[in-house]
Amino acid sequence: MKNYFKDSELQCTCGCNKNNFQTETKMMLNVARERAGIPFIVNSACRCDFHNKLVGGSPTSSHLKGVAVDIRVINSNHRLIIASALLYAGFKRIGIANGFIHADNDTRKTQEVLWTY
Repeated sequence: MKNYFKDSELQCTCGCNKNNFQTETKMMLNVARERAGIPFIVNSACRCDFHNKLVGGSPTSSHLKGVAVDIRVINSNHRLIIASALLYAGFKRIGIANGFIHADNDTRKTQEVLWTY
């Protein structure tokens, strides 16, 4: 399987460069990217506590654990392609927003959920 994501794309963007992105999550993300056939632009992956608070993230955010990613979407067609690919890859927790899709494989949270922002 091709690796579509550089470590720099998955690290915290506040400047601390925290990168605890989990191997299994990255493998699933690569499967989804391969399936989709379109680029995934990562808005957010790993976050440190400071950055998570800065962006209004939940104190229990899966981004803190390195098991979550927010992928930019540019139109409704890409939203469907990306969401379908994430489901195919095994993500069971997906959030849909106007400009991004959140996906995580946080096993400590409710599974088989799809929500909107």
